[in-house]
Amino acid sequence: MQQTYQELFPQQDFTHLVATVEQYLSPHTPLWWVDYLGAGASPQLPIGCVWVGNAIDQVQGDRHAHIFLLYVVPEHRRRGVGTAVIKYVENWAVQRGDRQIGLQVFPSNPTALNLYNHLGYQTQSLWMLKSLHNHK
Repeated sequence: MQQTYQELFPQQDFTHLVATVEQYLSPHTPLWWVDYLGAGASPQLPIGCVWVGNAIDQVQGDRHAHIFLLYVVPEHRRRGVGTAVIKYVENWAVQRGDRQIGLQVFPSNPTALNLYNHLGYQTQSLWMLKSLHNHK
């Protein structure tokens, strides 16, 4: 998780993400790893992962799968790994009875936006924030 955010925001400190993982990782939020098993290659460090949790559709009230994190190491991107992982999660969600799947993506991550758009994901809402740092 830290590696993902560090790529997008290189000057930011993400040590706080450990608390996020400790709070939300559970048997109800599966984490799957992708290992590279190339021809003749011995198992290496994972080349990707996906962490899935639950969300509630605020309009319909239905529980559905929510992708907390999808990560593929840079040298293995644009090879279909992300697509395969998303399709795996979609099949898992259908098998457990979900009717939709959600995720959050930063607008500053055009590669991810392109992947999700290509796979049929559509913007349902916008998450808006206001800094209160200098609020008076």
